[in-house]
Amino acid sequence: MAPTQDALVVFMPSGKRGRFAIGTPVLQAARKLGVDIDSVCGGRGICGRCQVLVAEGEFMKLGVKSEASHLTAFGEVERRYAERKGLAEGRRLSCSTRVQGDVVIDVPPDSQVHKQVVRKRAEMRAIELDPVVTLHYVEVAEPNMHDPSGDLQRLEQALASQWDLKGLDTDLRVIQHLQKALRQGNWTATVAVHQKKQITAVWPGFHDRAFGLAVDIGSTTIAGHLCDLATGEVVASSGMMNPQIRFGEDLMSRVSYVMMNPGGDVEMTKAVRTALNELAENVAKEAGIEKTNILEVTFVGNPIMHHLLLGIDPTELGGAPFALATDGPITIWASEIDLQVHPNARIFVLPCIAGHVGADTAGVILSESPHMSAEMTLIVDVGTNAEIVLGNRDRLLAASSPTGPAFEGAQISGGQRAAPGAIERVRIDPETLEPRFKVIGSDKWSNEPGFAEDTAQTGVTGICGSGIIEALAEMYLAGIINQDGVIDGAMAARSPRIQAEGRTFSYLLREGEPTIRITQNDVRAIQLAKAALYAGARLLMDKLGIDKPERITLAGAFGSHIDVKYAMILGMIPDCDLAKVTSAGNAAGTGARIALLNLKSRDEIARVVKQVEKVETAVEPMFQQHFVEAMAIPHKTASHENLSKVVTLPPPKEVAAGAEGEARRARRRRG
Repeated sequence: MAPTQDALVVFMPSGKRGRFAIGTPVLQAARKLGVDIDSVCGGRGICGRCQVLVAEGEFMKLGVKSEASHLTAFGEVERRYAERKGLAEGRRLSCSTRVQGDVVIDVPPDSQVHKQVVRKRAEMRAIELDPVVTLHYVEVAEPNMHDPSGDLQRLEQALASQWDLKGLDTDLRVIQHLQKALRQGNWTATVAVHQKKQITAVWPGFHDRAFGLAVDIGSTTIAGHLCDLATGEVVASSGMMNPQIRFGEDLMSRVSYVMMNPGGDVEMTKAVRTALNELAENVAKEAGIEKTNILEVTFVGNPIMHHLLLGIDPTELGGAPFALATDGPITIWASEIDLQVHPNARIFVLPCIAGHVGADTAGVILSESPHMSAEMTLIVDVGTNAEIVLGNRDRLLAASSPTGPAFEGAQISGGQRAAPGAIERVRIDPETLEPRFKVIGSDKWSNEPGFAEDTAQTGVTGICGSGIIEALAEMYLAGIINQDGVIDGAMAARSPRIQAEGRTFSYLLREGEPTIRITQNDVRAIQLAKAALYAGARLLMDKLGIDKPERITLAGAFGSHIDVKYAMILGMIPDCDLAKVTSAGNAAGTGARIALLNLKSRDEIARVVKQVEKVETAVEPMFQQHFVEAMAIPHKTASHENLSKVVTLPPPKEVAAGAEGEARRARRRRG
């Protein structure tokens, strides 16, 4: 039986409890029990992260009568902190508060290390923090003539005695700056420790913020999120075009460039690394921090982007058997890829799955967790190279499909990336064939009063991926294009917006400068992209022996903006209950962010990808047949029972293509 001078301390919400001697600091009791309370300063009342609340009352279930008086009174350290930074009523600093009797302590979410962090955008789910990098404030013994030990040894002793961190590795770059940091801090310092194994940075005095960068390197675009490693908050985001696009719009053209131009891989590696340094500069500037405060970086990308980032020749990925240099996760120093952040920052690259299914797909799986679901789920990460995952907790398949950059606005006559001024929503009146549209940066439709004033700053600059999808779907519903994707020139009799374009026709979406038309070539580019996407999904469904998925998730920057109804009308995805078709945003980038903020997730994804079955579309004999059938809108043979419940699909019709077709039709009439 515990001695009477010991007090029972219960921590909520964990429910962990134990008996401690009167006078034990609350933070010390929490650490003994493994309670999740944050602290950088090590109990010195500087950081304020260890705040707790006393739950007052008689808790019969816990067997505790808890009162505020069962903790020591508000002390000088707490008063000083409250004056400097403020302390909400009822809150105490657990490092400075001591146990005086039985007590129930509530640890609020913002004081927990493994807190749930809600991502910035609405589609972003919570991420549990399990920090890869932790900060530790220490007081280091000064050197003297009687103790010949070096500064590093005394720093290690301080970490062991004050934080119970032992056996840490330290590399030369830390040692080179250590002595200056300790003396500038008057023998106090903040130490960054990576995975509780390695000292990666030392700052003089107290330093309570460190940052990480999660990056998705897409074939067309690069997106990055700067996060506070302690809170998980996204403090800045930035995106840019991938400069490698000048070497080829799609992946295989970039591999061809390497094959045809010795040293081409070096050129592309240099281009993407230069862009990443610009990205790091941009997000640091937006957040108002120095780049040297970025201590951790995670990357996802398809296999060719993965190899080029790491300086690996991607030639082997250009032909069967599409061999990867490595399919495992990689941890390296930032300096190894010339990334100009903290000189001792570490980089984690998520694992690849197969020659055409990369770390971006691993990121999608980590983000959306299909391996933990009972539902048969289809996840499509829509981009220049679409990654497709199908399955559930019993079995998971993955494939890649070469959609090209049309969905991102490239290869489209008026196309552009999603930016202010780009048309993103389109509606066409089926009677008059007159369009209305919305542009990014304005909530007004083009036919509403005030649209011109609302868009005066940006103008109308082009049409992005979501806009072109909606335009084509609306053109199909209005009868402007038929199931084969042919623009019906006969509709010119009904509207001057149907205009001859040489041997074909186009639809005038917007007059003025710039004039924006949907041409026959635009329709074909989207058809080719959507057919490749659907055919890849159909292959995976064949492998699992299913006709329809139970749930569909559209991922990718494009997938986050597309209206799922229009994606199904166009035939990008299989028929499914529309209530179960959702957008997940940039799921690959979210996976990179999860890996940045949660150490356990790195082991999880390394384990899961080994269980994924890879389907190589390039060598599957049925891919071509599925592709040809998927060229039709929505599809040549597939049923659309779910779609038909919410949309009236037009009946099939024959269309003569262009001026030559009109002449042939006239000759048939005369004959």
